[in-house]
Amino acid sequence: MVDPTPAQTDMIRVELGERSYDILLGSAILPEVSARVARQLGMTHAVVITDDNVETPHAICVAESLSDVDVAVDLFVVDAGESSKSVQTAERLWQQLLDANTDRKSVVVAVGGGVIGDLAGFVAATYARGLTFVQVPTTLLAQVDSSVGGKVAVNLPAAKNMVGAFWQPSAVIIDTRVLSSLPHREYVAGWGEVVKYGVIQDADFLAYLEQHVDRILARDDETLRHVIARCCRLKAEVVQDDEREQSGRRAILNYGHTFAHALEAVTGYEQLLHGEAVAIGMLCASRLAESLHLVDDSFTARQRRLLSALGLPVDAPRMDPQRLLESMQQDKKVAHGRLRFVLPVRMGHVELFGDIDPQLVRAAILG
Repeated sequence: MVDPTPAQTDMIRVELGERSYDILLGSAILPEVSARVARQLGMTHAVVITDDNVETPHAICVAESLSDVDVAVDLFVVDAGESSKSVQTAERLWQQLLDANTDRKSVVVAVGGGVIGDLAGFVAATYARGLTFVQVPTTLLAQVDSSVGGKVAVNLPAAKNMVGAFWQPSAVIIDTRVLSSLPHREYVAGWGEVVKYGVIQDADFLAYLEQHVDRILARDDETLRHVIARCCRLKAEVVQDDEREQSGRRAILNYGHTFAHALEAVTGYEQLLHGEAVAIGMLCASRLAESLHLVDDSFTARQRRLLSALGLPVDAPRMDPQRLLESMQQDKKVAHGRLRFVLPVRMGHVELFGDIDPQLVRAAILG
């Protein structure tokens, strides 16, 4: 466990036995907490992995704070964007780690959004059969979702996150102040994953989001800290119950994602940000649930109103639904060749369904 935190820092514990770790959350805490985590982990060599959008100022801030406590630091920068989450980029990073004399006592520190967290985590999980790993998420989406839970991966050209591992971080450092510099589109995109938590686990949280749209769009720090902490606690509950997706419980976190991942793949990972695809995917999943008489149209309309108010897209790009169906066959929830979908049955609760008529899926895409 990390040393007791200062008053301005919240700590959320993810209980996973010997793989347990703390999520440290606060405002303007990045230099102080990075140095404290370095001391707690006994770091002597850190490999900071980031992208060219985040290198200045956030990755350099982390690197300097580590250097200040006598940690030797190597900083590796990749191109920003989903295209960097590839086997080719991972191979280049493996070689850079080798050239930097990285050994099993080295620590990989991911500073960036979901792409960097997934990529750096995958590199950490696979180099020298596993290196200690710290997440420093700098986007809302990464802070509320991808930095917590230990899923790390790279994409194949036709399938998102198909090559990966479960590799838990040793700590997650979340500084809400970094969100003030996040471009508007990326900030808004993160709210797709936030709304997801309300639909799948916490109806009261969804109502809170509906009541605080103005503060959310204004990036009010107190509101952000409350939202991020709630999302992290909700995700930690699920991960603690089903760390490696063995019971099916963790699958609920993929609400809307079967559609979303197919949308991203079919559009070449260039047209939609992940959170935007999730927003569209949740509405597709909700319409599919309507067609199965699990929920009524007011359930879908409520999600659509909130997503629209937050500035997220709610309609799928024009494309052949058959292409999406074919891409969905690459989804990790496919079992025995059959698609399975996480679908809502009431606000705050979803379940996993299989053997669904492809015609209903196609209709849900078309809206």
